[in-house]
Amino acid sequence: MKPTLLVLAAGMGSRYGGVKQIDAVGKNNECLLDYAAYDAQRCGFGKVVFVIRKDIEKDFRERLFDRVARNFDAEYVFQSKDSLLNDEELSRCAERTKPWGTVHAVLCAQDAVKTPFAVINSDDYYGKEAFKTLAGHLSSIKSDSTEHAMVGYVLGNTMSRSGSVSRGVCTVKDGFLDSIVENTKISYKGDGIVSEIDGKEIPLTGKEWVSMNLFGFSLKAFEEFNVYWDEFKKTSLGEAKKEALLPVAASDIVRHGHGTVKFYTSPEKWFGMTYPEDRQIVRDEIAEKIKCGYYPSVLWQK
Repeated sequence: MKPTLLVLAAGMGSRYGGVKQIDAVGKNNECLLDYAAYDAQRCGFGKVVFVIRKDIEKDFRERLFDRVARNFDAEYVFQSKDSLLNDEELSRCAERTKPWGTVHAVLCAQDAVKTPFAVINSDDYYGKEAFKTLAGHLSSIKSDSTEHAMVGYVLGNTMSRSGSVSRGVCTVKDGFLDSIVENTKISYKGDGIVSEIDGKEIPLTGKEWVSMNLFGFSLKAFEEFNVYWDEFKKTSLGEAKKEALLPVAASDIVRHGHGTVKFYTSPEKWFGMTYPEDRQIVRDEIAEKIKCGYYPSVLWQK
């Protein structure tokens, strides 16, 4: 069976100042996610599942989903702060205002995902070669396989001049992920790049391999994510900003000896919708790719 693309699109867009998941960037009002779905379909994915917030459903359908669904097997599910919590757990996080991060989002889609799957962010551009790579890997494994995968990018190709970015810095051994350390505030400083951790600035070279949340998992990974989520709830429900992060959970699979994560790489230069200033950059990048024939001017034919 063909793999599934799982798109995490329930983010709040606090730095962007709007619903960046469905902001138009193409010549015919296509969203960045149109291009991800288009690339995935042509690289061998059989279905796309979006994780969204209930409050954006109407706009999401009008600006993106209905168009994609006419061309691709598509479904969406909801993620909210209350998802996957019982009454007692909800009482412990009554002041929480946003969902619980990327592992939580993946688990919200568990019932909709029936084949090995890739995970992407809704606001990042990955490039068709990365989708092709993961489609090949996922098509070759069984649903209960412990052979997972990811595509890593060079840090210097994923930076933003508009502000700091969050990246998982990876260590790789013999072509497999060894660990990921989440760095939530990486930015340019003068001619260099620094990561701010616990108030200290740590210099980076820009040549580090980083995670852009582009992972490929068998269905067995859901077992690991449920265990991670259960442990997270025990310690973090009372914290207003704590999130269950997919790179951490993926790294835990390796650390606990429960599976491997094949480390593929991409030379693509990242662009994405993190800050308001990024919208024009993304529009210009897409326009250039259309101009050089990478994408057709009219993305979907119906």
